[in-house]
Amino acid sequence: MIAQIIDDTTGNSIVQISSNSEAVKAKAGSEATKTDISTAVGQLIAAAALEKGVKTVVFDRGGYVYHGRVKAVAEAARTAGLEF
Repeated sequence: MIAQIIDDTTGNSIVQISSNSEAVKAKAGSEATKTDISTAVGQLIAAAALEKGVKTVVFDRGGYVYHGRVKAVAEAARTAGLEF
């Protein structure tokens, strides 16, 4: 799972987090399911975005159905403070 926040006006990536990162693995734990890992991705992308001053985003699910891991990322990011 990869989550990225992009400034559409400049085309630059502001924040990006991957499920392979050490921060996600540490937050999710060693016995984490794929949904748990996706939740950690959502929490960490929101924290990083808020740290950079980004509070409002548009959620582009890239054609994936809004359920399961995609939903876990979105809900965790909302809970952590991002506005969609």
